[in-house]
Amino acid sequence: MAYWLDMDSFNGILKELSADNVVYAPVKMTGKGAFSGTDLVAYREISGVEQIEFKEKSRFSPKEIVFPITQTLLYFTEEEYAVPGTGEKGIIVFCRPCDVNAFKRLDEIFLRNGGRVDSYYRELREKVRFFVIECAESFDSCFCVSMGTNRADGYDVFIRAAGGGFLCDVRGDLATLFEKFGGPAEMSLRFIEENKTKVSIPESVDQSVFGHGIWREYASRCIACGRCTVSCPTCSCFTMQDIFYEDNPNRGERRRVWASCMIDGFTAMAGGHGFREDHGDRMRFKLMHKISDFRKRFGYNMCVGCGRCDDVCPEYISFARAINRVDALMKEAVENV
Repeated sequence: MAYWLDMDSFNGILKELSADNVVYAPVKMTGKGAFSGTDLVAYREISGVEQIEFKEKSRFSPKEIVFPITQTLLYFTEEEYAVPGTGEKGIIVFCRPCDVNAFKRLDEIFLRNGGRVDSYYRELREKVRFFVIECAESFDSCFCVSMGTNRADGYDVFIRAAGGGFLCDVRGDLATLFEKFGGPAEMSLRFIEENKTKVSIPESVDQSVFGHGIWREYASRCIACGRCTVSCPTCSCFTMQDIFYEDNPNRGERRRVWASCMIDGFTAMAGGHGFREDHGDRMRFKLMHKISDFRKRFGYNMCVGCGRCDDVCPEYISFARAINRVDALMKEAVENV
């Protein structure tokens, strides 16, 4: 069912939903950007639709809502431990189609990878409802069409901001609430059909690519800051930390904290050993995982083409261009056979 709502009506819906849910959406934070005088669009809890940024892409993804940057897994003493709860409220996330597809990738890793379920992720993930924000036009760095993630299913509400109000395609039990505040309307779903940025995914990758000189180029440019993987909606690596309290060293908490194959220390081992110290090798590992290794296991690519990694890289390294370069190398190798 589709409904038309003005801003006051939509806020009425949010007010009712907020009684049993925490609502998150992309919000523009003035002056909080990486550079002086710039703004930042990131996910925050909201109370009104006027807080939502509909026109700009968020620099960071909503994955931190169900996979927190820092998450306490348990509190411990010398004799026992306790697992913290996540609260009774549900979670509503306003996000783009590519981000809904990104959650599908995270589900594969945390819920269906190797026959084990990450109960911490599952507990938060089961609370989530998606309110999908329609992309009126493609952002410059997006390549979702190439990755097949320009369309989204599995949402509760699909929203088009237009004419000072909102057209909403509503599914499931939320239809009753929207009918209470809005009027019936006609709505056909629209998704991005063409991006300015396009990539070509190689059907397969052989060993000839792994030793190619392009990775030395990336080694000279990448500074291993990890901004690409922090902004990525599908990166899921973490490390573990045990925190002991100063007032009682026999008590503390175990936390998991985001980590990344691109950041120094991620592969550190006892004795000071480590894998992939070269930054170009890390770039190769990340790229192959996104467009090859994940696909071998789950049948589709890990990257959703949101372009955030290109947006935030301080060295202007383009992941989209890196994919195209690997594809060109594979096509060249076939021609030379």
